[in-house]
Amino acid sequence: MPAPEDGVPGQDEGRASAVVMVGNAGPELWRRFAAHAENGANALNDWSRNIIAPIAERHAACAVYPFDKPPLPFLRWAMKAEPVAPSPLGMLIHPEYGLWHAYRAALIFDRPIALPAREERARPCDSCPDKPCLATCPVGAFTEAGYDVPACAGHLSSAAGVACMDAGCLARAACPVGRPYAREQARFHMRAFHRAVSASA
Repeated sequence: MPAPEDGVPGQDEGRASAVVMVGNAGPELWRRFAAHAENGANALNDWSRNIIAPIAERHAACAVYPFDKPPLPFLRWAMKAEPVAPSPLGMLIHPEYGLWHAYRAALIFDRPIALPAREERARPCDSCPDKPCLATCPVGAFTEAGYDVPACAGHLSSAAGVACMDAGCLARAACPVGRPYAREQARFHMRAFHRAVSASA
């Protein structure tokens, strides 16, 4: 049941009794999406909506997406739904999937539904003494103080950033948790990130 501070659309009107997160872990989603990857700058968002909207309609739910404007508090909802927590990179880390998972949508139901209790598990970062994620970035964009987006974007725009553009974020790949779930689409996401940062500069 969403709490008043969760910012779920329809809450104030009594139209949000349950929220189900829709996500993926590992490369399987990419394998299904790959044929659509070149269909414009918003290809993944459009594909996700086309897949999820009919499912929401079939179950009389309202689908919302992390790319909706204004942004919705997906990370807050995720932390209430499963044992994820912020990593030193800012992304949510899962004890099994590591940094290789994502949320594509949330289904909002206007009626209570039976949901499993949230599993309680320790944050992997708390038992990781070396923090390789903070030591691997070629330009030190990730520190305990936060994420230096301009440094990252500048590196990706340079000749030295080719490895990151082609292989994906090296800091993310350095995390030892969830490596079997590492995504094949790291290059796609890195290029999408670089495109978005460049457009907002």
